[in-house]
Amino acid sequence: MGILNFFFILLFVIPLSLSAQDLGSWNIVNIKYQLNDKWSLFGEAQLRSLEFYNNFHYYEYKAGFIYQFNKQLNFGLGAGDYDTYREGGNFVTPKNIDEFRLWPQLVFVNNLGKIKIEHRYRTEFRFTSNGFRNRFRYRFGLVYNFGKSKNDIKPHQVNFSNELFFTNKEPYFERNRIIIGYTYKLNKTIALQIGYLHQFDYKINDETGRDFFLTGVHIDLKSKRKKEDDSIPIIPTDI
Repeated sequence: MGILNFFFILLFVIPLSLSAQDLGSWNIVNIKYQLNDKWSLFGEAQLRSLEFYNNFHYYEYKAGFIYQFNKQLNFGLGAGDYDTYREGGNFVTPKNIDEFRLWPQLVFVNNLGKIKIEHRYRTEFRFTSNGFRNRFRYRFGLVYNFGKSKNDIKPHQVNFSNELFFTNKEPYFERNRIIIGYTYKLNKTIALQIGYLHQFDYKINDETGRDFFLTGVHIDLKSKRKKEDDSIPIIPTDI
């Protein structure tokens, strides 16, 4: 119980110590459809606010595919629409950025005991209302499953990730994003997630750095995999 106590302190005490004015919301719906052992499709939508379910300023939706080379390596390609509005209210116009984004990525996964370790490398081609931009992202993630197995899955999961964002123009470093999350798997198809997300931005105008309360619904359709760790991508595809 020591690990769980520490996790819940981080997840709830730190966000609640912030004022409601400083804590935004970050909401995700992710759907995955597995065609076979190698190919799968995904779709995802996100909605964000700069206050606690108020001052909504951002939404995105995208889709793509993932090809699984083996248990340790997969390749993904996605594309979507990303819209950022001005601060000060709910979807205040004119927009700060209207963007179409195309991104390939590689994900390496390995295990250290019962902990799953993820390394994600992504390149983003960003066609924005302010011009074309490149961005490069690296995410390091940890996932731990626990609880008594039900229907071949352990119902509880905690995860931590830290992601760095870079560009090919000065000042090169753009953003750092940290997530601490807890997921409850209702069954092999549906999982519910809550978490705490902290984001630090360096001299970019599409979103100021701050703290968010994270919620997510993850749906895995027609999955043919039997191992619990592979059934649902708990670290979201495009967060």
